[in-house]
Amino acid sequence: QVQLVESGGGLVQAGASLRVSCAASGSTFSRYAVGWFRQAPGKEREFVAAISESGGSTFYADSAKGRFTISRDNAKNTAYLQMNSLKPEDTAVYSCAATDYTTNQDMSLMRTYDYWGRGTQVTVSS
Repeated sequence: QVQLVESGGGLVQAGASLRVSCAASGSTFSRYAVGWFRQAPGKEREFVAAISESGGSTFYADSAKGRFTISRDNAKNTAYLQMNSLKPEDTAVYSCAATDYTTNQDMSLMRTYDYWGRGTQVTVSS
């Protein structure tokens, strides 16, 4: 079983960049694929990006393509979400999630993931 803790959120102005991190503990991190999701006030949680166990494959929501980059460092047991050109509509709680079963799974679905962090708040002011 893996435990996930997000960090790096904060308040930034539109157009700025921010990197949020997802630190894992309790199990071999390289066994798990990782996804990032976000939930804005009054909205449902939505998929942002995902990365395979080795980092060799990545997946993005259309809203994230070209602006966000997901990565991981298995030696540091940490996954990252680099967010550039932030917009006010990116304001949300960003949560990471992990799963050790990815065969034929849709990485954009919340039900694919078994482990979740509590999230970190990202606020983008206009």
